[in-house]
Amino acid sequence: MDGPHFARAAEVLNKYKGMVNYVASINTIGNAFAVDIASEMPVISSNGGFAGLSGKAAKYTALANVRKMRELLDPSIDVVGVGGVETGEDAFEMILCGAAAVQVGTCHWTEGPKCFDRICKELKTIMKEKGYSSVDDFKGKLKPWSKEGAAIARAAKKARKGKEGGE
Repeated sequence: MDGPHFARAAEVLNKYKGMVNYVASINTIGNAFAVDIASEMPVISSNGGFAGLSGKAAKYTALANVRKMRELLDPSIDVVGVGGVETGEDAFEMILCGAAAVQVGTCHWTEGPKCFDRICKELKTIMKEKGYSSVDDFKGKLKPWSKEGAAIARAAKKARKGKEGGE
């Protein structure tokens, strides 16, 4: 969706805020197609192989949609972050952008139900590292971009690379 579509969707949802408790944002991104090279056929059996793009590939669009809908919707309407949630970090990002809850789909499909405990454990670890005791401590509190924040991000990335390299 682009700006006018977000505004129109939020306008309609806000009009019914007494009846609408939450909105799921997003789900899949339309008109995707995957080919299996071993069988030389579409990966998906239905609809001639055409389907929605999901999983990690949908994450950044999902984050943008969650953030925009949270900005435009009445506070009484929760946003459920859907699209590309595979790790506790993904869940943290969705919540930081304003999601009251997250949905896990593709990861569950590929990993099975054990993914839920893993994602929750990873999210709890991130929260503990950041000093958060509740989701409400950071829900919707994405900070604006700043040079200081970018420096923190670069330093954290460098530290992760150092750990991964065994240094």
